Amino acid sequence: MTSTTPSDLRSTPITIVGAGAIGGTVGAFLHDAGYNVTLVDIDAAHVNAINDHGLRITGLRGDRTFRVPAIYRADLQGPLGVTFLCVKGHFTAGAIRDLAPLLAPDGYVLSLQNGLNEAIMAREVGPERTVGAFVHFGCDLIEPGLLRLGSEETIQIGELDGRVTPRAEALRDALAAVMPARVTTNIWGYLWGKLVYGAMAFAASCVDAPVPAIMDDPRGRVICRAAAQEAYMVASRQAAQLEYIGGFNPNAFAPGKDAEADAALDAVADPMRGAEKQHMGIWRDLKIKRRQTEVDMQTAVIVATGQAQGLPTPINEAVLDTIRAIEAGTLGMEWSNFDDIARRVGLDGVVG
Repeated sequence: MTSTTPSDLRSTPITIVGAGAIGGTVGAFLHDAGYNVTLVDIDAAHVNAINDHGLRITGLRGDRTFRVPAIYRADLQGPLGVTFLCVKGHFTAGAIRDLAPLLAPDGYVLSLQNGLNEAIMAREVGPERTVGAFVHFGCDLIEPGLLRLGSEETIQIGELDGRVTPRAEALRDALAAVMPARVTTNIWGYLWGKLVYGAMAFAASCVDAPVPAIMDDPRGRVICRAAAQEAYMVASRQAAQLEYIGGFNPNAFAPGKDAEADAALDAVADPMRGAEKQHMGIWRDLKIKRRQTEVDMQTAVIVATGQAQGLPTPINEAVLDTIRAIEAGTLGMEWSNFDDIARRVGLDGVVG
């Protein structure tokens, strides 16, 4: 970072690339707090709806409409200073390549995404121009111009090298207008911890059912637990301490901790019982939007990292193949998917 980084971003233009669930929520509440925000998106219907009628956010905080400006990606021009990247993980490589020539000499990009996108970004624009973040609040893009906020969660901002910098503190102060926010010295512990959560979430999303129903089913619970246990073995080699993901403790999936692992699964499922949001966002991608998920940025990373380090991940490999087949339309989201995964990895005698 440079010494010109302002300590207060309120008068600094902030460009948010990706105006979906994360980017739209962040942009709306920042704009409402007086920040100079521009949303950028490739979806013309979404951009038009925001500009014509405002960005409407329903759910946890009531029903509000925010008059935040939005532009098409094709109309984005540099130089860009403070930039938030909020696109789906599988679009990160292309997005950061497009943004790199537009970035000002003292500009930088904050990743507000799922997965290990910071590493991809740092290779393109340099680690000194990349800032990491952990986001876990629940929000869905329902239709163009409409988001539904389902849950709140502290945003963690962290430099890739673990330093506490004025830049990270300025981002924390700004994002506090959106959600509780803090600076962490262990951003990789959050990002790898969330991959453990993601392994569980993708396993649960192999079936068209609410998360509590999946965790109540012996097959669903065993497969979700085993997927997270494999992911823990990989993630714990990458970060010295894995951080809590909301109420989910990734360290509960260490070997010999089945009771703790079950408690961690209950911490995910129980708050959803009777709640408005009872499915993973992955389920919405597969069932409602019928679009590609971020499985290649999460479960596939666990599998590839495990292979590179000699750590077997058969459950995650089976989940990866199942999700890809559902994405391709060659497989439905049936309960029998759990039976097939169990047979493939030799757990059919365990789950019955």
